Amino acid sequence: MRDFLENKFLIVPFIVWCCIQLFKFITDFVINRKPNFRRLFGAGGMPSSHSAVVATLTTLIGKEYGLGNGIFAVSFVFSLIVMYDAAGVRRAAGKQATLLNKLVENYPNSNVIVTEKLVEVLGHTPFQVLVGAVIGIF
Repeated sequence: MRDFLENKFLIVPFIVWCCIQLFKFITDFVINRKPNFRRLFGAGGMPSSHSAVVATLTTLIGKEYGLGNGIFAVSFVFSLIVMYDAAGVRRAAGKQATLLNKLVENYPNSNVIVTEKLVEVLGHTPFQVLVGAVIGIF
């Protein structure tokens, strides 16, 4: 258990994730003047914590084992997939959620039963992903 708790490949990315989520919470609080605790655990927004976490992990692995190591290659490819997904698939899903929420709002007599709004902030812009990756590397 001690090895697990002292594993820098787990601890450092987790700390980076916590710091970014806290930054998003504080930023949202300053802008909206009310606490939104969903920002602590929710996806989306500036910067991308997903990108920062995978970039941190890949950087740590590269520094520890070298850029020619197979585990670095696996981590690098994994990071690219996560960042592509954040800016591509999840962003598109967020846009679709926004559109569907507007349709439900504007056509209340459509016989569609909706118990909750869809989550609209799922993905990231490419710039948010880039900023997250840069933070993760540093």
